[in-house]
Amino acid sequence: MAKKTLVQYLGTGRRKSSVARVYLRSGKGEFVINGRKFEEYIPSAAIRLDVMQPLAITENEDKFDIIVNVFGGGLSGQAGAIRLGIARALMEVNADYRQVLKPAGLVTRDPRCKERKKYGLKKARKASQFSKR
Repeated sequence: MAKKTLVQYLGTGRRKSSVARVYLRSGKGEFVINGRKFEEYIPSAAIRLDVMQPLAITENEDKFDIIVNVFGGGLSGQAGAIRLGIARALMEVNADYRQVLKPAGLVTRDPRCKERKKYGLKKARKASQFSKR
């Protein structure tokens, strides 16, 4: 009896302080994030559209089951990390997808993150009010 092998593609995405490990498996389009359904984990429709963008551009919405482990940061940062992870996993599936994803800006990691607090200031740049006398 031959064993059925599971073909799985991995993509890692990062955004702000969030890290997402995305696993793509051939399937019917199920989407699970940290053991919860996609719609349950991300309630905002706008953010859900943003996360699904790489799949929509490459026309793969119902071809893969997606399992995501994400931690750190808030919902928006996690959504950006998942989006980058999906894009990287899709490029592992087929290298030709890069030509479609790159012009849409889905391959580039967003380098913006919180600036560190400096001593003598209240936050990274906020200082106390200047007094002349």
